Amino acid sequence: MNVGIVGLGLIGGSLAKALKERTSHTVYASDCNKSVYLRAKLENAADAPLDEAALPKCDVIFLALYPHDTIDYLKTNAALFSKDAIVMDCCGVKKPVCDGAFPIAKAHGFTFIGAHPMAGTAAFGFESSKGTMFHNAPMILCPAPGTPIETLDKVRKLCLELGFSRTPRVSPEEHDRMIAYTSQLAHVVSSAYVRSASSQEHRNFSAGSFRDMTRVAKLNAPMWAELFLDNRDFLADEIDALCARMKEYSAALRSGDEAALLRLLEEGTEAKLRADERDK
Repeated sequence: MNVGIVGLGLIGGSLAKALKERTSHTVYASDCNKSVYLRAKLENAADAPLDEAALPKCDVIFLALYPHDTIDYLKTNAALFSKDAIVMDCCGVKKPVCDGAFPIAKAHGFTFIGAHPMAGTAAFGFESSKGTMFHNAPMILCPAPGTPIETLDKVRKLCLELGFSRTPRVSPEEHDRMIAYTSQLAHVVSSAYVRSASSQEHRNFSAGSFRDMTRVAKLNAPMWAELFLDNRDFLADEIDALCARMKEYSAALRSGDEAALLRLLEEGTEAKLRADERDK
């Protein structure tokens, strides 16, 4: 199978490496920085450039770009895709991307599936990519209504080849609602937490908790700002709800209400245990 990858950052680079390390598929790749593609070729993460001649040959194309760039790329290159091609994005939001991509795919006859590989690191760029990035991770899929089951099965099998453990299918709206809580809120909290003046004095006073809370504060700001704004309503709702819960702890502390504080802490422990049980 011929697989195209547009964008060789952390996710695109890891897809390329996983394809070359784990499968026999041919990888065509491109990046806006030619030197990144050349490095991928040198490291055997790509077989050939993904250009106008190669695009029609691709059975599957991954668009590992920012959301707005994804739609721009589709508008520019949709006419070059094979009508049998399956095109998937890798963005952290789905509704804005799918709303723009589904009509383009329908007009040109190819299949577009919104996709989100639930894996990553605090680092970014091709130099941080690795072929084991997706080991045991979910690949969330947001197909258009009416997508043939045979197409979804083909995508599922490819994802398993890349190391993903499962391919849950949800609507773009459900994806964005949940990702606002499980991913985007965590990045906002980490960013806000480490902005305290105390963070510059943490040496000798910090251990695992500080590292865990600040890990995702180091991020690709332009990309995350775009993701946050594309999912602004769901994310703002989660931030407001968190602030309301935090005020409960503050009120219990300021009033010296030990019973209320114990209740809040016990509720948090119980919620964590329930979440862990459901994740088994």
